Amino acid sequence: MTGAAAQQKTVVVLGTATPGGGFPVYGEAYSSTLNEMDPSLSVEPRNTKGSTENIPLLEAGKIDIGQATGEVTYEALQGIGRTKADLRIVNAMYSNFGMFVVRSDSPARAISDLRGKPIAWGASGSGFVVLARYVFDGLGLDIDRDFKPLYLEKAGDGPAMVQDGRAAALWGGGIGWPGFVAMAKAPGGARFIAPGAGDIERVLSRHAFIKPMKVPAGSYPGQDSAITALGSYSLVLASPSLAEDVAYRLARALHRGKSAIASRHAQGGESTLENTLAAAPRQDLIHPGVLRYMREAGILR
Repeated sequence: MTGAAAQQKTVVVLGTATPGGGFPVYGEAYSSTLNEMDPSLSVEPRNTKGSTENIPLLEAGKIDIGQATGEVTYEALQGIGRTKADLRIVNAMYSNFGMFVVRSDSPARAISDLRGKPIAWGASGSGFVVLARYVFDGLGLDIDRDFKPLYLEKAGDGPAMVQDGRAAALWGGGIGWPGFVAMAKAPGGARFIAPGAGDIERVLSRHAFIKPMKVPAGSYPGQDSAITALGSYSLVLASPSLAEDVAYRLARALHRGKSAIASRHAQGGESTLENTLAAAPRQDLIHPGVLRYMREAGILR
């Protein structure tokens, strides 16, 4: 490439997270796909401390776009525990749902059967714990008061606690989540417990950013039927200064590169503009440049 051509590229700095986590892996697949689909773009991933740092970095204009979990995004946009963030959504990344796993010989069949029981919620402060607080608040329950909470030093400790009886269930989620894989592959196998239809309606009426998500049959060993769980999409957010034309080009490149990002990342196939529209708490929270492309592509009418 000539020096002149290189100078014409639009550099877009993407905030990801710390090395070794899921966000940087996605960030590499995402940036590679966008750069391939639109050679005028140069999306450059940068390691950060993750969602909670990406929000203030975006607000300060120190990064152009940044990754954030659905719960962190919701709290920032709603001004929960802070002033409201003036940020917009570029696209949905992938779904992150929550449900319980129990031993196959457990008598528990529904969430109500687990009340008052010791529950391994995950590592303290993890995204799964934040998600659990919202889901159970929607059900009129408190994960600390209505259960016996067990917070872990590391997420990998959970399966053993359920296997040896210290915990009645483990909360977690996502396709291929290691804790669920370990439980499903353990001697005797495992079962999953998710909110029922009535539970889902109650949660959605209280927390609109949480969405029903299908867990296809066979996602885990021994899981013979599909499960509907509750969760949210992790998102790519834009700084207030991201130009409409740049957001338009990002959306166009992602739409054109659907198969490319799916081949690069296990859940990359979820990074569609259709899912972006479904994941946004409100349509006006999607960047105007992205909305413009959605209309042109016939995704939004």
